[in-house]
This record gives sequence, structure tokens and C-alpha cells, in this order.
Amino acid sequence: MEQRTARLTLLIDPHKKALFEQLCAEEDVTPSQKVRQFIRDYIEQKTGEDWQKPAE
Repeated sequence: MEQRTARLTLLIDPHKKALFEQLCAEEDVTPSQKVRQFIRDYIEQKTGEDWQKPAE
């Protein structure tokens, strides 16, 4: 499981935030869970699936 030790703060349009929260609720996930998923997917897209493996 990931350790959650860093905070990411961002500004977003209130309408987009409300719609994002609604869509997340429909998927039964929190906005934080969805953002973490977006970040993981982006990292894998840019660096490959092995990004979590420790360097040898």
C-alpha cells in the first residue's frame, strides 16, 4: 500500500470540482482516490509499469 506522506494542493474551478465530486461518488470512490489513480496512470504512461520497483 502507498504511504500518504505528501500533500498536493491545487486550485480548480468550483463547477468542475462539484462535477468531479459527483462523478467520483457515482463510482463509489473519493476524489483523492481518483486523483491518485490519475497520477499512477500518468506515471506508468510516461515511465512504464516498472516505476515502483526499487532501483538495484
